[in-house]
Amino acid sequence: MSKFQFKQFTVEQDRCAMKIGTDGVLLGAWTPTTNNPSSILDIGAGTGIIALMLAQRSNAEQIDALEIDEEAYEQAMDNFENSPWSDRLFCFHAGLDEFVEEPEDEYDVIVSNPPFYSEDYKTESEQRDLARFQDALPFEDLIEAADLLLSENGIFSVIIPFKEEENFVALAKEMELYPIKITRVKGTPTTEIKRSLLVFSRNEIIDFPIDELIIETARHIYTPEYIELTKEFYLKM
Repeated sequence: MSKFQFKQFTVEQDRCAMKIGTDGVLLGAWTPTTNNPSSILDIGAGTGIIALMLAQRSNAEQIDALEIDEEAYEQAMDNFENSPWSDRLFCFHAGLDEFVEEPEDEYDVIVSNPPFYSEDYKTESEQRDLARFQDALPFEDLIEAADLLLSENGIFSVIIPFKEEENFVALAKEMELYPIKITRVKGTPTTEIKRSLLVFSRNEIIDFPIDELIIETARHIYTPEYIELTKEFYLKM
């Protein structure tokens, strides 16, 4: 399906290796905006879905996205231009290393749904591998960039495999970025935890909340928590 219709915007995805999935929607809906951000950065934009969701959820005047793959970058730009928030959204066609070389701005919210198959599993599609593999964007580089680009009271929000959670938190701590909330995601009540949603800030909190989100109880029977989280976006929620 090349076109994905949300309540307030449409996302074309025919030119993107990474199609719209639950991970991106979860991150776009879950990322806190309670610090009333005036600037947001989405690292590894893909279709632009997360930046679009945050445009809908916030009054941020500047929402930048970064995408290294040319096809995905062009798609994100088109999706931004065709959205109700085109004046606030912009995509840079660059790698993270280029982008942080001369940082001009600090951001109040930085989000990333990073590529994460760190195993030695490669497909025949180089474009898809780039979108999916951690060697294209190692966690260390991502955290270092967040530290460089984050405003003093900013937050850094990611979704990663649950098995990477401990390692990611340890790496962030080295950069003096500390978790302020963690939500662990399960597909159904009986499956194991698959993803971790993490949000970090520069201020260490000893007793931060850790909770669990279950997506569905049976096929297409969504939990009240998941509906509550995504109802502003999905047409049928």
